[in-house]
Amino acid sequence: MSDLVQTVLIYALPVIFAITLHEAAHGYAALRLGDNTASVLGRVTLNPFPHIDPVGTILLPLLLYFSTSGAFLFGYAKPVPVRFDQLRHPKRDMVWVALAGPGANLLQALIWGVLFYVLTGNGITERFFIEMCKAGMLTNVVMFAFNLFPLPPLDGGRILVGLLPWRQAVLVSRVEPWGFFIVMALVLTGLISAWWMQPLMGLTFDFLKLTLSPLAAVLR
Repeated sequence: MSDLVQTVLIYALPVIFAITLHEAAHGYAALRLGDNTASVLGRVTLNPFPHIDPVGTILLPLLLYFSTSGAFLFGYAKPVPVRFDQLRHPKRDMVWVALAGPGANLLQALIWGVLFYVLTGNGITERFFIEMCKAGMLTNVVMFAFNLFPLPPLDGGRILVGLLPWRQAVLVSRVEPWGFFIVMALVLTGLISAWWMQPLMGLTFDFLKLTLSPLAAVLR
């Protein structure tokens, strides 16, 4: 139990940052591209509270974590409202708004990696902080990969709709009302992990390692 509590404390800050910046990035991108809906509702903010869903962000992840001893974890934040018809170029700008969230996670993974090398390079070996840096990288890489899965309402699905020709885009967008249930079924069966998450996460970690290698060499 003490190990579980410590793990929760290590992951708490990285998860809060990952969720908050992911959602705020969607709202900021929409604002820059013509839709101020999220801004008016106070969702373009670094304050985590407007983005937190009591069930999806707190209760569900904690219940799953403690009931499975950390073997399975899932959660979600309040989706940022975007009126795509208010965007200056709705179909094209939808892609940029959707990309903003995973992009924020990839940037955070990079920042946590920088912090990891700075700490270890300066001889700081405090386990709590080192593990928090690792947790920050892992959390954001997981969010980056998962949200890019090409099925609405995930960001990857919206990107796919924005890139496809109109007829195919309409067909894909019709899946959205059932998309969450389809994704959950793929998660529970392990298909999304084996076919999507593991390959994309591997490529993402390789990218981060390559990008951070000059810093690692300097601090070594």
